[in-house]
Amino acid sequence: MTKPTLADAPELATARPIVPESLGREAPAFKIVSWNLLRRVGAAIEDVVALIEQEKPDLLLMQEATRGIGFVKDRVGGHYAWAPLPGRIHGLAMWSPNPFPAPPRTVTLPSGAIVHRVCQVLDLGTFGVANVHLSHGQVLNRRQLRRIVASLPPRAAVLGDYNIVGPAMVPGFRDIGPRRPTHAMIEVLPLRLDRCLARGLVCRESAVLPRGPSDHRPIVVHLCPEPEARRPLRGMAAAAERLRRAGERARTALRDPAP
Repeated sequence: MTKPTLADAPELATARPIVPESLGREAPAFKIVSWNLLRRVGAAIEDVVALIEQEKPDLLLMQEATRGIGFVKDRVGGHYAWAPLPGRIHGLAMWSPNPFPAPPRTVTLPSGAIVHRVCQVLDLGTFGVANVHLSHGQVLNRRQLRRIVASLPPRAAVLGDYNIVGPAMVPGFRDIGPRRPTHAMIEVLPLRLDRCLARGLVCRESAVLPRGPSDHRPIVVHLCPEPEARRPLRGMAAAAERLRRAGERARTALRDPAP
């Protein structure tokens, strides 16, 4: 079988910014797919290529990606970045049909006793995206999340394999990804381990895709910046607004005392 080239996929051959400079309410949503590949025994490069050709994402995030997944560029073109976990054969990876505005950053996370974790952070200009594969410890993985969100811009999304059971409890972020299970523990207990938390963004559409050869099912989200009128106030702005409202209530009580 002849390998596909950029000539066979002209939509991948034309370089353009990965995100439009201005994403308004009527602009197309930005499509992100996230998939834990299950390193050597799960999804291979052929499965990644098939997913790209089927879903045509603006950004594909991968967890447990081995070095060989980088040959996806030879198969479908595009741009690829890999961040291996220290001392491991696998790590986090990003693929896009278009150039990254800047190389993705690697953020070191609080580590467990065995596996040292990192996070990939991509600044798209309009918003930031973090690609994560968190630890299994339910206290540690939430500590890792707090480290990640501290390095993100006001508008941001965190996608990947959370390994979290129950709510993530990240102030300011909403769980906007699909709600269906993405992993079956020992093929019995269904769990929603693959998630998308976001701040300052809305999800127009989301789905859990067919599982394939991995033990995780891919998730897909279509994200847009949240309209300014809908964005809640945070931090000092929120505190100032609470004081203003309290002052108004006090002035109203003075003008119109209760009988």
